[in-house]
Amino acid sequence: MDLAKQAQIVDSIHDTLHDFVGQRLKVRANMGRSKIVESEGTLMQVHPQLFIMEVDRKRGRTARQSYQYVDVLTGMVELSQNGEPLFEPFVPEGDEPGVGSPLMEERVLS
Repeated sequence: MDLAKQAQIVDSIHDTLHDFVGQRLKVRANMGRSKIVESEGTLMQVHPQLFIMEVDRKRGRTARQSYQYVDVLTGMVELSQNGEPLFEPFVPEGDEPGVGSPLMEERVLS
């Protein structure tokens, strides 16, 4: 996927999320090393490069977390509302970097 298309998708993610400000969303974030964090909260703000969620914590507390639109683009962050995903995967399955690429296959074989 070329950079112009990626920029266009990031802009569309920003525009879509702008319509959800003040609404409750569920966030599923892949933090690496098989660690996936799920939380629910309110979308508070959208900025040109990131968005801010106020998520629920234990004992009625809340915390603010920020995420980048590019993480939604790459699938590292998934957003849903009422069990329905807000975005479909932008990268078709099997087209992820490293999966099925010759370089990755060399590493596996050697």
